[in-house]
Amino acid sequence: MQATETRTLSQQFIDLEEQYGAHNYHPLDVVIERAEGVWVYDVDGNAYMDCLASYSALNQGHCHPRILAALIEQASKVTLTSRAFRNDQLPRLCKELHDLTGYEMVLPMNSGAEAVETAIKAARKWGYKIKRIPDDAAEIIVCANNFHGRTTTIVGFSTDEHYRDGFGPFTSGFKVIPFSDVKALRDAINMNTCAFLVEPIQGEAGIMIALDGYLKQAAEICRENNVLFIADEIQAGLGRTGKLFAHQHEDVRPDLVIIGKALSGGFYPVSAVLGSKEVLGVFRAGDHGSTFGGNPLGCAVARTALRVLIEDKLVERSAALGHYFLRKLQEIKSSHVRQIRGRGLWIGIELHEAARPFCEKLKDLGLLCKETHDTVIRIAPPLIITREEIDWAVQRIARVLAD
Repeated sequence: MQATETRTLSQQFIDLEEQYGAHNYHPLDVVIERAEGVWVYDVDGNAYMDCLASYSALNQGHCHPRILAALIEQASKVTLTSRAFRNDQLPRLCKELHDLTGYEMVLPMNSGAEAVETAIKAARKWGYKIKRIPDDAAEIIVCANNFHGRTTTIVGFSTDEHYRDGFGPFTSGFKVIPFSDVKALRDAINMNTCAFLVEPIQGEAGIMIALDGYLKQAAEICRENNVLFIADEIQAGLGRTGKLFAHQHEDVRPDLVIIGKALSGGFYPVSAVLGSKEVLGVFRAGDHGSTFGGNPLGCAVARTALRVLIEDKLVERSAALGHYFLRKLQEIKSSHVRQIRGRGLWIGIELHEAARPFCEKLKDLGLLCKETHDTVIRIAPPLIITREEIDWAVQRIARVLAD
């Protein structure tokens, strides 16, 4: 008993999780109990600035009051009907996404991985029904260092061996090419290619930005070969890079767009695939579904989250403040830094060494961020961050990099 009393409250929770929770994550040892805006607070009363934003799910900030009010209001009415019945929130969300993006159809799901699986199924069915690819021969091209989720199908075409280890056998029908390589894409396409699936910016790979013109050329190659161009905008989309979608930096229009994370402002798992009637119209009743996908609670939350994003001009804030944040970081002189790159409020600090110890030191200074691809510190605060808060963060990052 005496030993328990000497531990901090945070350590007690950490010990409980280590004892009873599966060890499929390696989180920083901070135990958060409440949050507001860009700030989170642990069980011992310490405050931290959140520069991860739950991998871009919190673009609108923690516990945004308008989204919270929408959640409470809808939760008091009806939360779930399943898709066996209709509800009054789903058609409104579909219409509002159409008005915002111009895409004809919306297929709602819950997690980002579910939406990616949905896009894969849509692309294959389109390949068989519209393009007339022979049965079971459809191929989808993906990029090395991709991250599209963690289902067995998706990790099967990952090039990160850690994601694959122990989970085979894997689904066939995927061809991996280098990212940002136009020639590789052109050479990989054949008569059985139904789609090219790509992240406009590779987040988990370390905020890797394609060469200028790559997305536009890739879209043209796909169009010339009757291949669907699918953009995974789960992390990059909804304002993170200073545009509504990252592919808009090159003025391209994918055949399918996959969205999630910030679609619900961090309150509820909501994702969706946006596309044309030609592609999403291949689904018939019973082909695909989800008990919770398109539920009224999630749709009400997503509708408000989108309004906050647009009405509060968070996309424009991301562009302006992202430029400021990136410039301030690039002014830091440190022998630890290999490169600092980013777009909007999505920045990667690539180091010559492991990034985890730097993230741990930043946590001790009140700044929360996360390493990715071993040597990259990912910076992705909520889009509501202020210039003064960016200055506060830069001071601490400079201090850690100087050490």
